[in-house]
Amino acid sequence: MSKKATKKQATSSMYDILLAPVITEKAALGSEHGQVTFKVAIDATKPQIAEAVEAIFGVEVKAVNTLRQKGKTKIFRGYKGRRNEVKKAIVTLAEGQTVDVTAGV
Repeated sequence: MSKKATKKQATSSMYDILLAPVITEKAALGSEHGQVTFKVAIDATKPQIAEAVEAIFGVEVKAVNTLRQKGKTKIFRGYKGRRNEVKKAIVTLAEGQTVDVTAGV
C-alpha cells in the first residue's frame, strides 16, 4: 500500500527551521544511505523538521535523528572565544528519494 504524496506549501517559518546543509565527509557518507544532514534551529522538534524538509524539497521523510553539539571554548592568538551551540538533524529519506543540497532551493 503506497501513501499518496501531497505537496505541502512551504511557509517562512519552515525556512527558519532549516538553517543550512552540513557539507562534511561524514555527511557525504550518509548521503550514500539516503540521509541528508542539516543545521537546524535549537528549538526545532523532529516533526517540525520532517514537515519542513517535505515541504521545501518535495520528498518523503522516513526518519529524523537530532543531536546537539555543545559550543566549545577555543583560544586563538591568545584570545579566548566560544563556538556557538548547534543542533543538527540527520534526515533519512524514503527509498528512491534524493535531495541535492549543493544546487540550492
